[in-house]
Amino acid sequence: MTSRRFGTVAYVVKAWPRLSETFILNEILSLERLGVSIWIFSVRDPDPGPVHNLVSLARARVTHLSLTTHWKAALFGNARTLWRQPRRYLATLLAAVGKVVRHRLAAFRHLGPLRHFLKAGYLADVLAREPCQHLHAHFASSPGLVALFASRLSGIPFTLSTHAKDLYASDPIDLRPKLREARAVITCTEYNRQHVLAQFGPECRGKVHRIYHGVDLTQFPFSWPHGAGIGEPLILSVARLVEKKGLEDLIAAAGILRDKGVRFRMDIIGTGPLQRALESQAHALDLEQVITFLGARPHETVRLAYRRASAFALPCKVAENGDRDGIPNVLLEAAASGVPMVSTPVSGIPELVESEREGLLVEPGQPNQLADALERVLASPELCARLVQAARAKLEEVFSLDRSATKLRDLFQPLSLPPAPQGHGAAT
Repeated sequence: MTSRRFGTVAYVVKAWPRLSETFILNEILSLERLGVSIWIFSVRDPDPGPVHNLVSLARARVTHLSLTTHWKAALFGNARTLWRQPRRYLATLLAAVGKVVRHRLAAFRHLGPLRHFLKAGYLADVLAREPCQHLHAHFASSPGLVALFASRLSGIPFTLSTHAKDLYASDPIDLRPKLREARAVITCTEYNRQHVLAQFGPECRGKVHRIYHGVDLTQFPFSWPHGAGIGEPLILSVARLVEKKGLEDLIAAAGILRDKGVRFRMDIIGTGPLQRALESQAHALDLEQVITFLGARPHETVRLAYRRASAFALPCKVAENGDRDGIPNVLLEAAASGVPMVSTPVSGIPELVESEREGLLVEPGQPNQLADALERVLASPELCARLVQAARAKLEEVFSLDRSATKLRDLFQPLSLPPAPQGHGAAT
């Protein structure tokens, strides 16, 4: 049997740890189980609030690149990078300045490219002193720019994962060099892959890979029915409270269900900029006794909520700025737990949910359709049993975490191998 050898992969992420990016944590844990050594570089300081209970299982070393809290290390790191590679450093600095000039960003708070350049100079210095063979950026936004600059400074190749807002709400001019210089581009849905090929074909030809976010099925015991004997049926939603999640449609649908005399209660887990607006909408509809906004919750609490829920609702839509979901990780978790799903055919969601097979899909922005679908789910145990069994089977066949991690490992392997030992003693 051929042995696999890996060097270290440096993972560049927005923030570590971050409760809303469970899929990155799952990916790292799975790659570590497969023997991949990972070093996490966090562009920002850790997010405040709850931390996923599995974070402690990650063996990866973590280095934070924030200029606010690590400015002294970043300053000396950039000085050493300039001393080692003066031409590369100055050429990359000019590129960062060019981004600022092109966008005419005068205020310091908008000097993102220069800040990311300094983080990349710090990262390049760390990797010069403790080498790794490969960089991987999760999101083409700030992590992608830091990885691009660090690759130019260090000569270390990088790959890039694109997801949602970083792909659809970014300036194509800013995306193009990242996609062009990345050794491989990974995205989490076929919908995204086709978008990248259509928009950036010349930069990406032959190197765009669809690898689904897998779900660890051992973390979500499958059961049905849920919630029997514990009061009114629970409709659950877990989401960032942002426009693309469509939660204003869910609240409107709750009002429609209440007016029709349907018995239910609704829990919404998550925080975000629309929280006050959504709470005000619920108040205006006199739904405060029906809907509970629970805020951010640890992941173990979310897992328990799935087990109590009679339906899971996430009426995603395309935001005004073009932002949209890929396949929300919470849909995978709900399906794994045996919760009937009601969502919309936006972006990659139909790759997980075929309407009337693994769940019910309604058009975005249609609270009446959403209310009708939720009423069907709450009223028909036979329909629910069929949907949840088909959804769990789909996960096991297509969305296994081990399957996804193996594909990613095999993609990383040619880039992350250290030089092979010379002579007859080399491993094969």
